[in-house]
Amino acid sequence: MNQTYSTYTPNEQAVWRLLFERQMAQLPGKASQAYLDGILATGFQADRIPDFERDLNPRLQRLTGWRVCAVEGLIPNREFFELMANRNFPATTWLRRQDQLEYLPEPDMFHDTFGHVPMLSNQAFCDFLEALSRIALQHIESEETIAMISRLYWYTVEFGLIQENNHLRIYGGGILSSVGETTYSLFSLKPKRVPYDVETLLKTPYIIDHFQEQYFVIDSYEQLFHSIPEIETTLEGLLVS
Repeated sequence: MNQTYSTYTPNEQAVWRLLFERQMAQLPGKASQAYLDGILATGFQADRIPDFERDLNPRLQRLTGWRVCAVEGLIPNREFFELMANRNFPATTWLRRQDQLEYLPEPDMFHDTFGHVPMLSNQAFCDFLEALSRIALQHIESEETIAMISRLYWYTVEFGLIQENNHLRIYGGGILSSVGETTYSLFSLKPKRVPYDVETLLKTPYIIDHFQEQYFVIDSYEQLFHSIPEIETTLEGLLVS
């Protein structure tokens, strides 16, 4: 499907501005530097919903060879991983209403683009996404394996934290697009924050209806990519056992 940019209303542009400015006011000092660099590199602006084909994709293609692919909403696992294995990040095109600013039952365009796309300017992170998606496609008929891969994706791509220059920072899109969880993930005493560990992540169920009870912390995006062989062997071991 296409984004059909001309159909966005002035009210939707205003909602984008509100969400964008609200998050950008608090992300410096909390978001990963790779994410903040990505905001600039991808050309995100407060006064304009991103135009996938005209503005966003040409920038991403030059940076990492990726692009954003418009989808209607949540898509089946096979389609999701096939897109990403071919360097296409699926993003919805609908934007939440003004009365939905705090919570949505499913991801909208602000989550998909503002939360995730700036990280697509980081090559190691992109290489991790592509490789993980190829692993998923090898096991796409196994619900058990896809469930484990989904847990790892959840605790990294969606709700991951990174240690940068001795400071805890956010790179997960689910946190970066949430005004409440941005502060909670870094400063609340309630959740656990534990080092990235492949087997633990594959075994840890996640929650979708409230803030996370634990976060996994990586040391670098290269660590994520270099863990791909371990992900493959650990999956095989867990399936045998």
